[in-house]
Amino acid sequence: MAWALVDGVNRLFVLTSWGGVPVRSAGGTLESLQRDAPVAFTSHPGDGVWMEAIVPDEAGAWYGYYHHERPADLCGRPERQLPRIGAMRSTDQGATWEDLGIVLDAPPGSEACDSNNRFVLGGVGDVTAVLDTNSQDLYLYFSQYSRDAAGQGVAVARLAWADRHQPVGKLTIWNDGAWLPTSRTDESAPYTYPAGTPLVKASRPFHDRSATNDVFWGAAIHWNTYLEQYVMLLNRAKDNQFGQEGIYVSFAPTVADPRAWSAPAKILSGGQWYPQAVGVEAGSGTDRLAGRRARFFMTGKSERMIEFEK
Repeated sequence: MAWALVDGVNRLFVLTSWGGVPVRSAGGTLESLQRDAPVAFTSHPGDGVWMEAIVPDEAGAWYGYYHHERPADLCGRPERQLPRIGAMRSTDQGATWEDLGIVLDAPPGSEACDSNNRFVLGGVGDVTAVLDTNSQDLYLYFSQYSRDAAGQGVAVARLAWADRHQPVGKLTIWNDGAWLPTSRTDESAPYTYPAGTPLVKASRPFHDRSATNDVFWGAAIHWNTYLEQYVMLLNRAKDNQFGQEGIYVSFAPTVADPRAWSAPAKILSGGQWYPQAVGVEAGSGTDRLAGRRARFFMTGKSERMIEFEK
């Protein structure tokens, strides 16, 4: 399950995704959300769509960034996935979405077709999106699952916010201190994407045929008004089933420099996928903005609060 929350005028909207189908809920508070029907698409990318981040612009349009699961037909194993990341736009508060295309994928030839991972044989996904304070650049923090052990973990891509309407081919990916562009040989060829440098390299990577792994993945980021810093919550996988070793937190004064993040620190042993902090401040709290106390979610459910200390 993945979800994203937008604060409207006296009304909250949440998109949850389960089984590759996004559904909108709405209400005055988190506690009073009412589930709607699955969202509509003016164009659908096919296969499963998990809407994982939404960023509204000043004109009221919503830009969604989704985890797109393709069956691993390239490996002859359609029961596994080769995810990638796409963008969508909605002008009716998330009821209907227009697909803007795939904006990020793994480098060609990086599949791990003989992997014993339960879910993925490569690809990129599990994305969160953060717009900088000047509304100049959008940063996508995403998970890399490709064969190369040195590249597995959470990496970063950047998109000029002015390119949000036509984002395909416009992203650059952080690699060893430089922002590398996407490329293609000619206008009829597909784009290729460089690998990113992970914030924390995997100590026991996926796809090595062992049952034990140690990889950070699935970042969720918000600006914390109390700390005056960005806060990142992370999963840490311990095996090829994506079993949870724990939930971790990291802090940074800016999302523009991937080197600024503190070393992840454990806040919960075990836990469930997709940890998120959601602000409770009326009129401003979302999954992108929170204060000292926030709702703590895992797999779309909240049973506790999270409190931050300076």
